[in-house]
Amino acid sequence: MDPRIHRRSESEKEPCDSVVEWLNEASVATSESSKIGNIAKVQEFVIHKDPQLLDLYLDDVLQFSLDRNADVRKAIAGFIEEAGDKQPDKIPKMLQSLLRLISDDAPAVSKRALRTSGRILRSALKWIASAANVTQEMEISWNELSTLKVQIINMIDSDNDGIRTQAVKFLEGVVLLQTYPDPESTKKSDDFSLEDVPLTLKIARRRKLEEEANHIMDLLIKFHGSPHVSSVNLMTCMGSLALIAKMRPQFMSNIIQALQRLQNDLPPTLSDSQVTSVRKQLKLTLLGLMKHPASIEYASVIAKQLTQLGAKEQDILKAYPKQEDIRRMKKRQQEAAAATAAKRVKLETIIPLVEECEPLPIPIIAPKQPELIELSETFIAERLSVEIAADLVMDSMTWVPDTMTAIFQREYQPTVTSDNGVQRQAIAKLLSAQIKQAKANKMKKDIKEEDAVMEDLIKNPTITVAEAKRERKREKDREKEKEAKASLEAHEKTLAKARGRVKVLKLSEVTKPLPKDIKDKGLLVAVNRILKSERSAVFGGVTAVRSKILTNFAATFNPYIKEAILRYITDDIRTRLDLSLGWLYDEFALLQGFQRRTILGTKPHEAPHQAYDFLLCTLVSAIDLIQGKDRDLLVSRLYREAPLITEPAVEALKTLSSDETRGFASMTLLKELVIRRPTKRSIFLNVLQSHTGHEKSIIRDAAIELVVELYGRPELSKVIEEYAVLYLGFLRLPNPPEILFGSDRGRPQIENQWTESTTRACLGLYLALLEKHQELIHELARVYTSMSADVKRIVLRLVESPVRSLGMASPQLLALVENCPKGAETLVTRIIHILTEKSAPSVELVARVRELYQTRVSDVRFLIPVLNGLTKKEVIAALPKLIKLNPIVVKEVFNRLLGTHNNDSGIPHTSPVTPAELLIALHNIDTSKAELKTIIKATSLCFAEKQVYTQEILAVVMQHLMEMNPLPTLLMRTVIQSLALYPRLSGFVMNILQRLILKQVWKQPKVWEGFVKCCERTQPQSFAVILQLPAQQLAESLKMAPGLRTPLLAHVELFADNQKAHIPQSIMDVIQGKQPIDMHDDFDIAPPGDYAAEQKIETTIEMDLSEPAPPGLD
Repeated sequence: MDPRIHRRSESEKEPCDSVVEWLNEASVATSESSKIGNIAKVQEFVIHKDPQLLDLYLDDVLQFSLDRNADVRKAIAGFIEEAGDKQPDKIPKMLQSLLRLISDDAPAVSKRALRTSGRILRSALKWIASAANVTQEMEISWNELSTLKVQIINMIDSDNDGIRTQAVKFLEGVVLLQTYPDPESTKKSDDFSLEDVPLTLKIARRRKLEEEANHIMDLLIKFHGSPHVSSVNLMTCMGSLALIAKMRPQFMSNIIQALQRLQNDLPPTLSDSQVTSVRKQLKLTLLGLMKHPASIEYASVIAKQLTQLGAKEQDILKAYPKQEDIRRMKKRQQEAAAATAAKRVKLETIIPLVEECEPLPIPIIAPKQPELIELSETFIAERLSVEIAADLVMDSMTWVPDTMTAIFQREYQPTVTSDNGVQRQAIAKLLSAQIKQAKANKMKKDIKEEDAVMEDLIKNPTITVAEAKRERKREKDREKEKEAKASLEAHEKTLAKARGRVKVLKLSEVTKPLPKDIKDKGLLVAVNRILKSERSAVFGGVTAVRSKILTNFAATFNPYIKEAILRYITDDIRTRLDLSLGWLYDEFALLQGFQRRTILGTKPHEAPHQAYDFLLCTLVSAIDLIQGKDRDLLVSRLYREAPLITEPAVEALKTLSSDETRGFASMTLLKELVIRRPTKRSIFLNVLQSHTGHEKSIIRDAAIELVVELYGRPELSKVIEEYAVLYLGFLRLPNPPEILFGSDRGRPQIENQWTESTTRACLGLYLALLEKHQELIHELARVYTSMSADVKRIVLRLVESPVRSLGMASPQLLALVENCPKGAETLVTRIIHILTEKSAPSVELVARVRELYQTRVSDVRFLIPVLNGLTKKEVIAALPKLIKLNPIVVKEVFNRLLGTHNNDSGIPHTSPVTPAELLIALHNIDTSKAELKTIIKATSLCFAEKQVYTQEILAVVMQHLMEMNPLPTLLMRTVIQSLALYPRLSGFVMNILQRLILKQVWKQPKVWEGFVKCCERTQPQSFAVILQLPAQQLAESLKMAPGLRTPLLAHVELFADNQKAHIPQSIMDVIQGKQPIDMHDDFDIAPPGDYAAEQKIETTIEMDLSEPAPPGLD
């Protein structure tokens, strides 16, 4: 828990304190379950327990919609749904977060947000409809909701099945919300539909909402019949259409037709099992629809379709509407038709003149079938296709008068809706009325002709009826011919009169130009009207046309138009990026001369590329102000799709990529631009390479990684290699170059001394390329010779990781060791040391180091890394030089030889010398080659490794040293140190001392001195050895160690008389302090076979009977 979180005791806590505590815990929690749990607590408290706190903490909760964890963002979507349902007036504050969650990259979050959107739309419309006055906040919210609907409509084409499913369910809710319910259906208390929207509500007119619902219904039917729809989406859409048909019977006909088309044309992408599932679902859907009263008139069609799907006859009969329902439905239709006819009669009745009024019989209205005109309307509407409509128009063009008639101007009312079904019904109604009128006129005309024929027959009974009709027809033809001639003559006379006074119409004579400010103002108003018509363009399917108009205006018209369109784009750059890209392409076309400027556009006074530069950089700046992950996606898309990337735009991208808070998206974009834009490749590569020397490691490492990936491309490898070598060469300079400094490099202040940071800036890319191109190692050696001492130290520290990755088998590393440049010895030594630190040196490496040491470089430090690869003779020969080095280096040498430098690596240790041989070799070093003090320090380092030099090893060493002639100077020192480390060696040491007496140890003063000290330290065990000394040497030893005399005398006094008899009198005199008697040398030492000596040795062995026998003596 973060210590900054303030906690109060439970008794002191207020409601808001608990909420603050939960929010703080959620913000610092690392586990998703903790975050979600705290958010759930806040949700329960501020929505249900204390709703007054919702407004206070709403923004804090919505901040979690930007959390990295998808489950947390899903929890926020649920919070928005519940908060909007309980307090709709808070919806305006939550819409932006909801829009962001809908377009979330995680499908689970997007699906949860889509479910929330349906509830939010319903709550928002209910809130707006129930408000007394529509506020500006409501208008803004409704516009955002309209944008949300457009966005979700587009998501019906998403690549994710689940997202498409939720989008379908949302559109289902929109249709039910924005249409009128069935009057016969029962209405629940919480139901809300189009009839609940006030007629006076301006921002959401009933007619527009209904048109939008009809359009969405068409989209659903189109999606339902798509050939590439998945089985899951198809069954979901089928269920939505069935629900709409039951709750909104006005769509029943279209939905049943859609289901019929589906049965006949299933999507070809479905597998056999999916086809079976879809057909089963279709059968269940049709059975459900058949039970609904509104489907009575389609019952026979549905029954036939169910039979084709394999439904059982009893299931069909069970679902078939009952006779009572059929009679009830027909009665309702007849009543509706009668009511409609009564209304039409009432509207079309003409008031008669007073003098013509006569008492008329009152007609008795009886139930009747629909009139002929109604049947004709249905007949025409069902068969009126686009081709027939076109033929009707073309055939009727010859009958269209030159001028519009007065009756047409007075009575014609254009159809205001854009719905094709409504327009088709209106046209069918007009055509059916004309057909009926034409039939009535023809009947009247036929009656008149028959009367005329009867009159001719009465006047001339001798002719037949057929002759009378033919004569009547010839008369009519003659009359028509006369009328045509008269009309033609009148027309020619009119043309002749008009030819004399025809005058060409000139607009300049009848009009006057508008002032520029009025013209500009009108143009701006028109553009603003186009900008506000986004939704209309989407519903009308002319989005591309609208975008083309706007981009053309923006690129070629005056600055006021450009400013208005640019402001419109930057207000919502997320959804209007396509428009901005279209504008960019138009500006590019003008820049390249592919397109001419319009005469309405002002002549630019700036450079040709300035308008393009300004637009591109403005778009980059606008996107940079966006918070969230959309920002990086939009920047990437803008740079990838822009036709030209100018220098200011490159600088802007360089600034973005040098911000560590932006992540690696900008860096990755630079890499993509290097690959995708060959003409600007060097510019983008240079920007990316400049970041390889950045001060901040997160930027530097990311840039190096991307440049190394680009190094694998043949067309870029040479350029990158030259750049790395160039920056490596900067290390030769006494001071860092100015190119390493600047705000874009993370070093605003210029420094005069090389530091680790500036050295890394020059060396980072080069070291990263070493693994890809090992030959570059020679460049480092050449530059190393000219570096200052401080830079060399930093370089030696930085090369460890790259060199280790190369391995000692690298041919280039071996070549570098073989041809070491003069002055680069320390670098080569460091490289060899790194290679052999955790593994044994290879034969090739040892051979090259040996040759280098023997022929060119006599520095023994070269041999240290490969000691384990040398021969025993070579190691022993180099020991005098090695132990003269720094104590730390000497310890490293012994660690390598003894195998203690890499105990944890798991690699078996191999050494040319054993620990015993190493210690023996140290005792044999000539003091003329190394001082005795240096040798003593070296042996002390060996004794410090107790896990190596065990008592067995030391026993072997003492055994070998004791057998040498002359005895090594440090023999007794080693004996004393061994005894100090392992007291159990006392018996073995007594044996050594006895054998040293036989070798007349007193003849070597240094060894003799050590012998006496050893005896002094090992008393009383050493008394038996001391008694074996000649009297003269005994006296000398007692003089060198006076403390021995008294304990030795006490020891002898304890002997039995027979034991004392074996001690020479001269020895007793020396012990007792009497004047010694001179004796011949021949009798100074008892021979090895002397009884006394054997007795003493046996006594010594008996004294150490509890100790283990030393190695070699068992």
